[in-house]
Amino acid sequence: MSDQVAIDDAPWLIVGLGNPGKEYAGNRHNVGFMVAELLARRVSGKFGRHRRAVADVAEGRLGIGGPRLVLAKPLTYMNLSGGPTAALAQFYKIPVEHVIAVHDELDIPFGELRAKRGGGEGGHNGLRSISKSLATKEYARVRFGVGRPPGRQDPADYVLSDFSGAERKELEFLVDRAADFTEMIVEKGLEPAQNYYHGR
Repeated sequence: MSDQVAIDDAPWLIVGLGNPGKEYAGNRHNVGFMVAELLARRVSGKFGRHRRAVADVAEGRLGIGGPRLVLAKPLTYMNLSGGPTAALAQFYKIPVEHVIAVHDELDIPFGELRAKRGGGEGGHNGLRSISKSLATKEYARVRFGVGRPPGRQDPADYVLSDFSGAERKELEFLVDRAADFTEMIVEKGLEPAQNYYHGR
C-alpha cells in the first residue's frame, strides 16, 4: 500500500477548540466545541470520554461508507489542547494531513469563515499548543471569525465572553455553515472548499 493510499484511507480528526464547563459554553472561544457538537449530531455520534486522551470523543461516518470522522473536544482547557490532539492522532493512526482544528479567530470579522493549512497561530494559544504537540504546523484550520473586541477591551476577556444578542441571532446559521465547510474539506479537499467558501 502506498503512503498516499494509506493517508486517503485514514480517519479524519476534527478538533473543536474550547474550554470545558458550563460557564464557558456560550463563549466566543468555544465556537469550536459548537461546530464539533453539530458534526457529531450529523453523523449520529455520541460524545464520551476517551480512554487514552483527555478529551470527549464522538465517531461516525460522513454518509454511507463515507470518510470516518473522529470528533474531539479537549478537556484540558484551551492552552493545553495539543496533548489530547496528539494522543488521538497517535491512537487512531491519523496523519497530520487529516487533522482539522476548528477555532475562533479574532482577525476575521464576525460572520466570515476561512480555512488554511499551516502558517502562524495568530496568538491563539490552542493552535500554538497543537503545533507544539504535533511538532508541525501543517494541519488544517477552519477559522470562525469573531472580530476584534470593541473599544479597548482586552482580547482575552472578549473571547471568554458570550456572543452578543445580535450575534446569537446568526450563530446557529454560522455554526451550521462552519460544519458544512469542514465536511467539504474532508470530502473535496482544502482548496475546493476554500474556493467555494472564501468571499461568500
